[in-house]
Amino acid sequence: MSQFLLRFAPSPNGLLHKGHAYSALLNAALAKKYNADLLIRMEDIDTIRCTQELKQQTLQDLKWLQIPYKQPVLWQSSRFHAYKNALNYLAKMGLVYKAYLTRKQITQFIKSQEEQGISWPSDPDGAPLYPGDDAILSKSQLQKLSDEKAPYALRLNMRRARQMLNSPLYWQELTPPKTSVDLPAFEQVDTIKTDPSAWGDMVLARKDTPTSYHLSVVVDDAAQGITHVVRGQDLYHATSIHRLLQHLLHLPAPIYHHHPLIKTSAGEKLSKSAGHKSLKELREQGLTRQELLQSMPSAITNNL
Repeated sequence: MSQFLLRFAPSPNGLLHKGHAYSALLNAALAKKYNADLLIRMEDIDTIRCTQELKQQTLQDLKWLQIPYKQPVLWQSSRFHAYKNALNYLAKMGLVYKAYLTRKQITQFIKSQEEQGISWPSDPDGAPLYPGDDAILSKSQLQKLSDEKAPYALRLNMRRARQMLNSPLYWQELTPPKTSVDLPAFEQVDTIKTDPSAWGDMVLARKDTPTSYHLSVVVDDAAQGITHVVRGQDLYHATSIHRLLQHLLHLPAPIYHHHPLIKTSAGEKLSKSAGHKSLKELREQGLTRQELLQSMPSAITNNL
């Protein structure tokens, strides 16, 4: 068994595009270079949007890409019990609370703050930090919402979580390769200081969805024994939250590599929601795997 274990973890809530192909192929190239096993994890916690058709299409795309991976595929929808256990553990430490504010209430509150000249902070993804229910709702209103079993989110109490840290948290990031011809070297890492407070009171689960991406990803990376997480640059700042959750849940921390994103000619990030062409559409228009590989950095094609 290899001492290294990687994973490619798409979310089948839409069709894969060239950006996903780049990430999958990079994982495959690194797995080959370091004689590592590569696992596939389907992050299908959204049981409404992750349809059976999209799940099957994702597997077909990986087959077309000829990604060699170790069976079986892990489906997150089969592991809600594990995420619940992690959530309960955090709750017992007093780190989880029910949050009832709606998006409309949050937007109106922030607007009122900005009208008073207060600049409201946002998280690294651009979403406003959660103000806390008591900033808007009275105790009687909160009690009524609880009695009525109103919709809520389960959020991490960031202030209490930070109080449980005896020292700053760090993660290890593979040093970027010097040229496009090279893959990142597992032997070379940089130490990055985390900033989990930048995310505020993160959502860990919702009343109708028993986990969030952030909670499930750290639980599964640990459960599968992942040693290296290779994913897009758009998740770089989220690593601060993941390291915090790993610390709180006493889980091991993998080494990370956040690769550049493939963008459109206009400089936009490829996105399912933006309607950028999927691998399925490109294949139907005649794209071959070899042509796709030729559009990838030589570091990938030279190591597959």
